[in-house]
Amino acid sequence: MSKLSDTTRNKLKSVSTATVATALFKRGFRIQMIQDVHPLSPDQPTMVGEAFTLRYMPAREDLNTIEVFHPQRKAIEECPVGAVLVMDSRKDARAASAGAILVTRLMKRGCAGVVTDGGFRDSAEIARLGFPAFHHRPSAPTNLTLHQAIEINVPIGCGDAPVFPGDVILGDSDGVIVIPAHLADEIANETFEMTAFEDFVTEQVQNGRGIFGLYPATDEQTLKDFAAWRKAKGR
Repeated sequence: MSKLSDTTRNKLKSVSTATVATALFKRGFRIQMIQDVHPLSPDQPTMVGEAFTLRYMPAREDLNTIEVFHPQRKAIEECPVGAVLVMDSRKDARAASAGAILVTRLMKRGCAGVVTDGGFRDSAEIARLGFPAFHHRPSAPTNLTLHQAIEINVPIGCGDAPVFPGDVILGDSDGVIVIPAHLADEIANETFEMTAFEDFVTEQVQNGRGIFGLYPATDEQTLKDFAAWRKAKGR
């Protein structure tokens, strides 16, 4: 798994999934947003980390018994510090992908977050952890009723987005987006700059300035004003 630099990680923590989505779109990437997943708490911190994946398949009852030590537990114990556990639950939230005990274990091990295109049980308890967690909806039944954990750290689909081990996962209040690993530094640098400009534009609009020539910056005066704003703001 590729390792995010602290600089790239910190830059991505300061930008939005919306800004990243635009940067990826300009490079031809259109399906990197994981669909239909939501933060368990509106107050949870931004999630940034390398993807460590778990794939579920439809359960076969004779193999998916409660006495068996399943790869799900192995994934919880092997997800690296600073990584995000991403679970392919086949967009099926009828049974939980995990619960509060396992998510708490991820948090205590120093992982950066967890996302499933299914659901979590104990969702209110997970929401109180202050740990970045994303799912489709709460789901009380154990994963064993429908999902069989079958592979760890392989390419998966999560919410219709392709996720390869080591890709960079960014999650905020709008959802979760997947940044191809080889583009992480480039996207971080570009979106960090884009965010500064968008903050300038927001301030200008709040002060009554019109959009034409400002966003996008087709007026030369906009660039001069932005340079002055950056200097004044230390951005």
